Amino acid sequence: MKVAIVMGSKSDYPVVERAEKILEQFGVAFETRIISAHRTPRVAEHFASHAEEKDIEVMIAAAGKAAHLGGVMAAFTALPVIGLPIKSSTMDGLDSLLSIVQMPKGIPVATVAIDGAENAALLAVQILSVKYPKLREAMKQYKKKMEDDVMKLDEQFQSENK
Repeated sequence: MKVAIVMGSKSDYPVVERAEKILEQFGVAFETRIISAHRTPRVAEHFASHAEEKDIEVMIAAAGKAAHLGGVMAAFTALPVIGLPIKSSTMDGLDSLLSIVQMPKGIPVATVAIDGAENAALLAVQILSVKYPKLREAMKQYKKKMEDDVMKLDEQFQSENK
């Protein structure tokens, strides 16, 4: 199992790095690349077109501003693509979000929140879990731990505020 994380610019990496940490936590292999939809369109086409040959099963495309990277990737592959809009200096990332989420019919790109790297990685894990039952069990444990952590916080809060 392998996830490709493509980002339009090196400046996207501080956000992308958070997705890498989640994938590492689940033991999912990944490859992170800088590929621009606008400055390296032939590279983007080649990467997406040959992703399956590299055993990639899901892609995360992180981009800011015009944010066409996810759509370009999705145009050249049948693999699931998750768009990760990056907050930019323009419109606080709303431009990125709208560029990714407004895909034409036939070119779907699942989209997470602006700078939502953790959810992009978790969605990739959930997609992979359809094929890999170990990941599904790990995701169940992850969600159970979240529940337990909130319950502990609630108990603490209750005892501190009585």
